[in-house]
Amino acid sequence: METLLALDKDDEGLMPVLELSFEGVGRSGLDPSAECDAKRLLESFGAVEIACLEHLGVPYGSSAQYVVDVDGSVNGFCAFSAYAIPQLRQLGWEVDVAEDYPYRVVDGDVPWYVDVAPDEQKPDWFNLELGIAIDGRRVSLLPAMLALLDRMPDDGQMASLVRMATRCFALPVGEGHYVAVPADRLRRILMVVRDLWEGTGTPRMRHGEPVLAVDGLRAVALTELDAALGEVGVPVSRRGGVELRELGCALSSRPVEDSVLPRGLQVELRPYQREGVAWLQHLASLGVGGVLADDMGLGKTLQTIAHVLLEKESGRLTRPALVIAPTSLVPGWGRELAKFAPQLSVLLLQGGRRHERFAEVREADVVVTSYPLLTRDIETFETQEFHLLVLDEAQAIKNQHSRAAASVRAIHSKYRVCLSGTPLENNLGELFALFDFLLPGLLGSREQFTVGFRQPVEAGDTDKLDVLRRRVAPFILRRMKRDVAKELPPKTEIVRPIELGDDEREFYESIRVAAHADVRAAIRKKGIAASTIPVLAALMKLRQVCCHPKLVNLSGADEVVGAAKFEMVTQLLRNLVSEGRRVLVFSQFARMLTLLSEALLAEGIRHVTLTGATTDRQAKVDAFQEGRADVFLISLKAGGTGLTLTAADTVIHYDPWWNPAAQSQATDRAYRIGQTKPVFVYKLIVAGSVEERMLRLQQRKQALADAILSTGVTAAPLSAQDVEDLFAPLD
Repeated sequence: METLLALDKDDEGLMPVLELSFEGVGRSGLDPSAECDAKRLLESFGAVEIACLEHLGVPYGSSAQYVVDVDGSVNGFCAFSAYAIPQLRQLGWEVDVAEDYPYRVVDGDVPWYVDVAPDEQKPDWFNLELGIAIDGRRVSLLPAMLALLDRMPDDGQMASLVRMATRCFALPVGEGHYVAVPADRLRRILMVVRDLWEGTGTPRMRHGEPVLAVDGLRAVALTELDAALGEVGVPVSRRGGVELRELGCALSSRPVEDSVLPRGLQVELRPYQREGVAWLQHLASLGVGGVLADDMGLGKTLQTIAHVLLEKESGRLTRPALVIAPTSLVPGWGRELAKFAPQLSVLLLQGGRRHERFAEVREADVVVTSYPLLTRDIETFETQEFHLLVLDEAQAIKNQHSRAAASVRAIHSKYRVCLSGTPLENNLGELFALFDFLLPGLLGSREQFTVGFRQPVEAGDTDKLDVLRRRVAPFILRRMKRDVAKELPPKTEIVRPIELGDDEREFYESIRVAAHADVRAAIRKKGIAASTIPVLAALMKLRQVCCHPKLVNLSGADEVVGAAKFEMVTQLLRNLVSEGRRVLVFSQFARMLTLLSEALLAEGIRHVTLTGATTDRQAKVDAFQEGRADVFLISLKAGGTGLTLTAADTVIHYDPWWNPAAQSQATDRAYRIGQTKPVFVYKLIVAGSVEERMLRLQQRKQALADAILSTGVTAAPLSAQDVEDLFAPLD
């Protein structure tokens, strides 16, 4: 075909265009179908006939001319060079490209390379190189990718960045030369590079080549990068980092549940429990720890005991395993170990004479103590070497600056394991505290985590949420009762609103108005973030009014006529007990439990009470479980965890708080493995009050946990608008 297509820059500055001419249009010998195909192709890039631009002073020549609007960006020019020109040539057109045309695209099938090498400055880190090879010359693409990420749109979303290029991204590989990578394919590569760079990664030069220095704990990212490059569909050469890639692949996979089980375990494990033990063994074989975050009542203690017993039977348990638990759970660990693994030698360190037994630590298989005693005895414990360190109810260290958190970090152990059904209760800072103990460096420093994850995620950045979820996923095992314990009977939750009487409403409003004014003043002076204490104190008063006016230490409280919630609950308990129900009642206020106890005594209803002041917890539990009491009044803080109360079939939450995890844990004292009866859960709220508004906050808190541990959308932290809503007048 004789027609010549000339491609050049627009020299007249009329618009950022490429000007193309079909010489000889309309003359004999031109294939009309070829002309139509070429026009359709050009028009797909935004071509406009030159005749439409006469008002700009562009003369209309004898040949049909087109102006192609490529949006003026390097990505647009290179997309035309990469896609339009080859297709025109395939259609039989001859294409001349001006010698000074500055947007030349290298062959799209050039091979990529990924090199991994140990970092010379930091042990356990690695250096990553990423680029393409052009005629045997290696060209790093890291600088171009990091520069591209620097131009991230304000919303921080990768999808928004990808939309900046209609067809491809042009990454510079030399003077006037680019490699064009399809935008949708580059997105996944950029996600991995962004994760490595903004997390613990540090750009630096190594032997004259740009590299990213990355913590070795991020080995999974190499697997993700390999998968992303596979989607690009070009040859990839990989050099170095074999062990790191193998580690990444291993962490990305889940072990099969039919692995070796301990011979001496005195119970048959359920299938999901076998999977949990295999997962703990798998992590130990890789030299890392994890969070066993199963729902309450699924047997985290039993799975851990089986794991320790396997370590013992295999000969790997050459030093003791140390278990740190809340004070109330230490005896339970002793009973469970004796019951399920009697061949393990167990040392419980508690009480005033525990120091006399410190010499026995080295000879024990398992040592169990409490968080408070660990902080007191840390000078002794930090001189010991342990095979395994287990934190039960690991959310106890969610405050990274607490003495308990500092003490557990001082313990020397080969592996670390956290047990928690609620690893994230209120905010992402709690998740960071767990992983900073478990795998320091995985989430970077606290400052890096706050800026790179917490603030964006809590503001709704779904990209960062996905990155954070993927980063912690290999180290968290989370199963819910509804998924793995289908034999459990149904659980029914009932939200029961209660209307206050006239006196109570007036009393509530008088306190609300004064408290709201104090809170607004505090926020104006110090801001919402620094006003937590006055906000909580004010909310506490309103919650106490909802529970019973007598809880409020203010003049006039004794003169209030009526206590609507208290009267309703005493009637509810009377009815439930008469029907043969066994009931747990939870409250955050010990004084409220006292008032309920007095009412039950007057009614002749058998009951027991457990608060932080209770000395013999097990005696109270046994009395209820053995049927010597029909109602168990429990302080949420003292008895919300670590108890098995499957004799109960009804749970009453007297006063809600905005932490749904605490209420779920309390409910699970009854709704756990071993329960055979349907369980009814009553959540009592005063209609239109702060309690009803807290239910909405509970949903947001739960969404935050679900977003990290499974799937879902995230929640925002408490805002000034939330405070205004909480202190709104009674509806």
